[in-house]
Amino acid sequence: MSERIIPLVDHRRSLPLPPPQAGSRGLLADALGRPLHDLRISVTDRCNFRCSYCMPKEVFDKSHSFLKHSELLSFEEITRLARIFVAQGVQKIRLTGGEPLLRKNIERLIEMLAGLRTPEGRALDLTLTTNGSLLTRKARALKDAGLQRITVSLDAMDDAIFRRMNDVDFPVAEVLEGIAAAEAVGLSPIKVNMVVKRGVNEQEILPMARHFHGRGVTLRFIEYMDVGATNGWRMDEVLPSREVLALLRQEFSLQPLQASAPGETAERWGHADGGGEIGLISSVTQAFCGDCNRARLSTEGRLYLCLFAHAGHDLRGLLRNGAEDDAIAGTLASIWSARSDRYSQLRASGTALPGEARKVEMHYIGG
Repeated sequence: MSERIIPLVDHRRSLPLPPPQAGSRGLLADALGRPLHDLRISVTDRCNFRCSYCMPKEVFDKSHSFLKHSELLSFEEITRLARIFVAQGVQKIRLTGGEPLLRKNIERLIEMLAGLRTPEGRALDLTLTTNGSLLTRKARALKDAGLQRITVSLDAMDDAIFRRMNDVDFPVAEVLEGIAAAEAVGLSPIKVNMVVKRGVNEQEILPMARHFHGRGVTLRFIEYMDVGATNGWRMDEVLPSREVLALLRQEFSLQPLQASAPGETAERWGHADGGGEIGLISSVTQAFCGDCNRARLSTEGRLYLCLFAHAGHDLRGLLRNGAEDDAIAGTLASIWSARSDRYSQLRASGTALPGEARKVEMHYIGG
């Protein structure tokens, strides 16, 4: 199937920073009453895969200009911002990319973040999402640095399909070895994410479910999303989660499970035989904006309030222009309290249509 690829231009725009709220230490809620609970931090805009739904090779080729090292937040800057976020309610941090394991000395950043504590004195839920290509060699160092859990992106068990989807001819066996290495060092419970694209890899749904059944790994199926502006997204390439579930139930006995935490993105299903769990992430057909409690910090320090946002707030500028922690906390409080983002709900209602605004690319702020 041919794909329409939209040329990339720089849409990493900054929104004006609001005046900081005074006395803003403490838990935050946005304009729709949603708390700030999760922070996703992108540590690099680079990736060694060229998956068509995220970084198509036709756009992200050898001539593409990635961010310079001086533009990236340093580990010290990331940790300082994370500390401020934690003081205002964040309890979970997920490191993303691009491919986060490409960031040199990422273990040092993990060690720094692992030392943070909530106001109640609890350690953070510290996790990372990776394509698994470097996991075999890095799993032990990540665990020793303080990483607790890991999520691996894997879109097919069939090697030919997987190589075609990652578009760099990377073998599926090496990702499976990485998952095994993560299990061996205790980076668990492990989650495996499969983006399902109709006409591309839907035939891999059952093989994936068979492979991970009974292995203590949570397999999650994600609807192909209209993130960014370069992947040529079309609604007819979305396989709704209800169809994925119907296919799975032809072979497996699945029972619905309760959400494990507020704001959880996946609808949970458990194998009746005790053989593990399957998740369905339906961000296109069943919007879950109503309890979204996630903020995203880009590679060079812009704060995005939605995965489908078109612009972010420049926190790096505050850091590098000498702002005190209280001023940054006050600015964060002003930004979050005004948040009303609910793109997926609006898309579903027809109020916001894909393509209306040039959204930021997924590799830049993480999935």
